[in-house]
Amino acid sequence: MCAQRLPLHTAEQARRIDRRAAEEFGLSGPALMARAGTAAFRHLRRRWPQAQRLCVVCGSGNNGGDGLVLARLAKAAGLAVSVHLVGHGPRAGSEAAAALADWQAADGRVEPLPSRLPAADVYVDAVFGIGLKRAPEGAAAEAVARLADVAPVLALDVPSGVDADTGACPGVAVRAVETVSFIVRKRGLYTGRARDHVGELYLEDLDLPAALLASEKPSAWLRGEAVALPPRRPDSHKGDHGRVLVIGGAPGFAGAARMAGEAALRTGAGLVTVATHPTHAAMLNVGRWELMVRGVESGGALREAVAAADVIAIGPGLSTQAWGRELWQAALAATCPLVVDADALNLLAASPYRRDAWVLTPHPGEAGRLLGLPTQAVQADRFAAAGRLADRYGGATVLKGAGTLVRVGDDVELCGAGNPGMASAGMGDILTGVIAGLIAQGLAVEEAARAGVCLHAAAGDRAARDGERGLLATDLLPWLRRLANGIGA
Repeated sequence: MCAQRLPLHTAEQARRIDRRAAEEFGLSGPALMARAGTAAFRHLRRRWPQAQRLCVVCGSGNNGGDGLVLARLAKAAGLAVSVHLVGHGPRAGSEAAAALADWQAADGRVEPLPSRLPAADVYVDAVFGIGLKRAPEGAAAEAVARLADVAPVLALDVPSGVDADTGACPGVAVRAVETVSFIVRKRGLYTGRARDHVGELYLEDLDLPAALLASEKPSAWLRGEAVALPPRRPDSHKGDHGRVLVIGGAPGFAGAARMAGEAALRTGAGLVTVATHPTHAAMLNVGRWELMVRGVESGGALREAVAAADVIAIGPGLSTQAWGRELWQAALAATCPLVVDADALNLLAASPYRRDAWVLTPHPGEAGRLLGLPTQAVQADRFAAAGRLADRYGGATVLKGAGTLVRVGDDVELCGAGNPGMASAGMGDILTGVIAGLIAQGLAVEEAARAGVCLHAAAGDRAARDGERGLLATDLLPWLRRLANGIGA
């Protein structure tokens, strides 16, 4: 089972590639700026073919130079173009200064930033690019705020105000309808708050040589689609497809364990047992009779089920009370892989433990508890948080959220699928069952985490075709089956 992975890079890696383009391949900065501005203008005309009035806001660096190239091309094509420079404009002798001179030589006017941007059919954000690591200040902050108040915006390389490495927005940020990124995919644009600011994201590699683009080892990888599991052998039986034990479902939370168990079945696990609280055990599998259910009073009652399991999914609806703590300790004694979610993560945070054969699936709040950090600190640098979780707890870490990250050792994979409709109760329980179902069928813990995240997200995208609002976790179940079998793409 394999999937195409696209390379993601940091801003510093993009800068190094830019420098090597000149030093090793003879591609000058002005030549690359011309390619970037031309590519951006092509995207503008494709998206807004009827646009007649253009407003371009340029910073003092190379991103502003890209905007000036676009402005000159737009003026030559007959569009009415207004250009507004932030602050004192490009530094004398810089590549951006040369682009400004070309704009002025074409009878282009340069205007200071007004208190309100003029009416336009399209606004172009060419203020910051990849350079921003903190909240915009001074005139730059005013420019970003003006652009944040208008629409539609085409952002060049990175929406101004967004950190290209982390996806965080330390202050005000542009919300683009479309972003045209240059040279390499910047990893921060695919996760966290950036997902709300980039709009549709396109890459233009500016026709750089493949050897140059491959000269930097990717910082992370982007996977955007689910991949079907291989066909089953004709003579296989249910035992060949693994035994999953789901542990959870304290009183009032039976649905969480039920959803995890059903997701494991729909993903293809051969046998799924749910160990849950006795008060509702008799009712838990009503309507999903294929689930085997055991009511357990204590951790001691789990020995036989734990010994028989190929993988244990623990946490959905578990609670952190005495019953949940006992079951958690019983699961920790197992030799098979674990998938750990919800209250099991909270119990782990209270008594940290390291293990290689498990998958941790925290949302940002749970990740903060595991690291002793506020949620905001996790979201400020999701890549760093995922790395710290993997280092501290071992195994595979799935940091959920917009642009879910899967960290295994030094390898980071980002899932580009998923949608806001999935921000609803039970989605994490479904994911826990999906990953457990894949491990049961023979996938290594690491690959089950990666593949499970994208299978879950792709199922959410298919289910959202009927609308994101009102999407339920159980709406994913039929799509899990179809996608795992390569149907319904």
